[in-house]
Amino acid sequence: MEETLVIEKPADTGTDITDGGRVILFNDDYHTFDQVIQQLIKAIRCTPQQGERMAWTVHTEGKCEVYHGPIEECLQVSAVLEEIDLKTRVDFS
Repeated sequence: MEETLVIEKPADTGTDITDGGRVILFNDDYHTFDQVIQQLIKAIRCTPQQGERMAWTVHTEGKCEVYHGPIEECLQVSAVLEEIDLKTRVDFS
């Protein structure tokens, strides 16, 4: 007699990583405004003016939400920003 493997679905915890998240960019003392702006343009395809506003917020407030959307995209954005050692955090909604 063969044994049947039954896989139960985990209980719903109310957290679904497909719901989305956000990417937070943190200030540091190593990168220039131009470096941060150029990396933001590369990561999120923003305009130079939008990148400058976000870079200024990071500089003055210590951090800025630079992207929100599907978690897979958040992880990609974070990875691009971290290519030049910018510090990020991905928060799940």
